[in-house]
Amino acid sequence: MLSNVVRVSLIGLVKLLIGAHPRWIEAAPDLRQTPAQSIYFTNHSSHLDTWALWVALPAVMRARTRPVAAKDYWGNGVIKPFIALKVLNAVLIEREASRHRDPLAPLLAALAEGDSLIIFPEGTRRAQAEPGDFKGGLFHLAEAFPAVKLVPVYLDTLHRSMPKGSWLPVPLICTVRFGRAMALQANEHKKVFLNRAREAILKLI
Repeated sequence: MLSNVVRVSLIGLVKLLIGAHPRWIEAAPDLRQTPAQSIYFTNHSSHLDTWALWVALPAVMRARTRPVAAKDYWGNGVIKPFIALKVLNAVLIEREASRHRDPLAPLLAALAEGDSLIIFPEGTRRAQAEPGDFKGGLFHLAEAFPAVKLVPVYLDTLHRSMPKGSWLPVPLICTVRFGRAMALQANEHKKVFLNRAREAILKLI
């Protein structure tokens, strides 16, 4: 299929340009077992962020891991929806909530189907290496699916390789650091949890 050819080609291109080398702070996942359902949450500074994290995952985990992307950007035209839906199997969401739509509904549906997710809790790209304040989506997902592992990830150098506003990447080796999985604690306040999740990423820098 065309989507498989494009997928393999883009994975190879990402590895060539930025490496996307995984580094597991804890032991690397045991691929002899069924991978645990997870939400990978990471800093967001580049157009390459999704690709770097997705490519860094072992193939068996990548197959059930769906990046979350903005529908208003990736849903327009022909090429972008093809890459988002056919190549990445992304979950497209509305950025703004309304009385008629819950922007988290597609994510909740994907988790209910057993898929893992890649999300950017900041909600937008930043030029800085450190992540900004997190929005509440990660908290609500953790609250709805307490058994799903929450894995902090830090993507280094990508804020310099292809920052917001640029169209061509500067070849820089990126290491994808996977941290210790965490979980929402009983009766933990949203702000406390989001600060703790952000700190988990900062510890990986």
